[in-house]
Parts: sequence; C-alpha cells; structure tokens
Amino acid sequence: MRCGQEFLKSGGIFDLDRRREIINKLEAKSASPGFWDNQEKAQNIMRDLSSHKRWVSDYEQHDTELNDLVELGELTDDDPDEAKEIKESLIQFVTAIDKFELSTYLSGDDDILGAILTIHPGAGGTESQDWADMLFRMFNRWAECRGFKVELIDHQPGEEAGLKSATLMIRGDFAFGYLKSESGVHRLVRISPFDANSRRHTSFASVHVSPEVDDNIEIEIDDDDLRIDTYRASGAGGQHVNKTDSAVRLTHGPTGIVVQSQSERSQHKNKAAAMKVLKSRLYQHAREEQEKEMAKYSKDKKKIEWGSQIRSYVFHPYNMVKDHRTGAETSNIQKVMDGDLELFINAYLVSDLNVKET
Repeated sequence: MRCGQEFLKSGGIFDLDRRREIINKLEAKSASPGFWDNQEKAQNIMRDLSSHKRWVSDYEQHDTELNDLVELGELTDDDPDEAKEIKESLIQFVTAIDKFELSTYLSGDDDILGAILTIHPGAGGTESQDWADMLFRMFNRWAECRGFKVELIDHQPGEEAGLKSATLMIRGDFAFGYLKSESGVHRLVRISPFDANSRRHTSFASVHVSPEVDDNIEIEIDDDDLRIDTYRASGAGGQHVNKTDSAVRLTHGPTGIVVQSQSERSQHKNKAAAMKVLKSRLYQHAREEQEKEMAKYSKDKKKIEWGSQIRSYVFHPYNMVKDHRTGAETSNIQKVMDGDLELFINAYLVSDLNVKET
C-alpha cells in the first residue's frame, strides 16, 4: 500500500503537474483560429491531447480507489469477511497500479505510435524459417491479447516450412513503445523436428521494429537512391495475385534497407504500403544513428546494437527464456510463445529508463 501511495503522490515518472501543463498548452492550440486548416497536424495534436487526458483520468481514478481502500481498511479491521474482501480489492488495485506505472515509462516521442515489425530467419534453412514462423505467431498472439489491430504487409512462406520474411503493421496506442524491446536477434535451442536423428539445433531470427510514421512527418527519399522491383506474389492470395507482378520490393541504396509488400492485389497499393514501411524504417534508422552518436559521450550508456542477440529461448535440455540485456527469465516457455511478453517488455522499459537517467 505504501508503495502505491508514494507512486501516486509523486505523479509517476512523468509527473502529474507536467501532464496538466501539456494538456493546457494543447487545449490552447486546439482553440486557436485556423487550427483545423491543417487536418493531419490537428488530428495528431488531438490524439496527443486525448492520450494525456486519459493518463490524468486514470491517475485520478487510481488515486480515488487508493483513498477508498485506506478508509475502508481503517473501518473494518475487526471484521474478517470485510477484511478478506478488502484484501482481494487490494490485490486487484496493485495489479492495476503496476500496469499504470509501466505506462509512465512510455514517454518517448514515438512511443504512442503504431509499430511496423519485420521478421527474417537467419542462416539454417528450414530450421530457422520455422523459428521465424514461431516468432510470427508469438507477436500476433501478443497483439491479439492486447486488442491491437494487425495488418499483414508481407509474408513469404518457406520452401518446406516456416517463413522467409514477414512484415506486420501493429496499430494501437503505444504499440511501438512496447514492441521496441523486441528489436534484435532471437535465438532458439531445441531438438529439431526436421532432424531424423533428433539432434539439438540452434536457430536465429532477426526482428526489427520501427514506429509507424505519421503522414505529416516528412521523410525525403531521392528517386536515384531507390530501386523498385516487381514480382509475382507467393502463397495465399488467389489466382489474380499469383498471375500478375503485383508484389513490390523497394531497396534503399544508401542504407541498404529492403522492404516489400505483397498483401494487396494491385501493384500500386503494394508500392504505397512498401513506401510507408520504408519511410518508417528510414525514420527509425536516423533515430538509431542519432542515439549511437549521443552514446559516444556517455561511458555508462547502454550500447545500441540492434543486430546483437537479445534473447534466448531454450527448449532443450531445460526450459528457459532469458533476456540477455535485462537478465529477466522464465521457465514457462509455452506462456511466452503464446504471446505473454510482459515480463521482458517491462524489464526492458525499466532498464531503458535507468540508462537514460544515468
């Protein structure tokens, strides 16, 4: 109870007074003449305003619940039945306050945005492609459990099993803020179902997460830096998709970033979808380069190595999922593969905040 009181009194990591100050400024902007002349900019401001208002509303609700529990606790010390009821309410309150406290860590400029998540298997053929498909299912389940909307941009199935690549657009408040913890290389150790001798195999798959860039954020792409390839879509999609060169692949020369889309039936729509993914990837690439530059001036700041192994999933000879950045681990592998990533996401957000404060 004391921890809950201290957290609410402090206003959280992103304090209450600052939130209210931001709300006042955004409301003043929304009331200014000509505010709706730029529809996209106005909508983004209103979205931010709604987010901050919801945060304050949640805070005030939790504060009221806490005060009610304290008062009831003081009045019902001698009644075992009522004490039991209060204890159950307190457990629910602690769960809610933990979730609320976590949301205060998501104060980055892009955290509130949707996420574009891309999965690529490492070397190893069918084994690694199957692992990539397992990750694909895991992230879909995570998004489903949170009520987020998932749009499939690209999915290239493997030759025997699994997938060669997949790109998902995951929309929901703070989707990027949560999923940014998943960028990096994911390692699997298991007895291979594709090995007739039942030997243990190690597989790798890379995951890249970037924010879904708003249309009003200008990302300049020189036509000379861009190569556009079209090809026939693979997998499900009907006869039309497979008979025409509707799929589009974009390669950005200066950065080497490659994106593709084949989920739409027309080449025009696939190109538009691929361009949206490319802009988001370029935006995130620029942010990462900026953070690397800033890291040079801080000895204690965590290195940003997006291509490094971040997490291991061990299915044999024991059960364990361990995040190598935070030390968070669990033996409940099935729960993790069914989309329960909260342990790892929470640990990453807390450790990332500590790094920024160093």
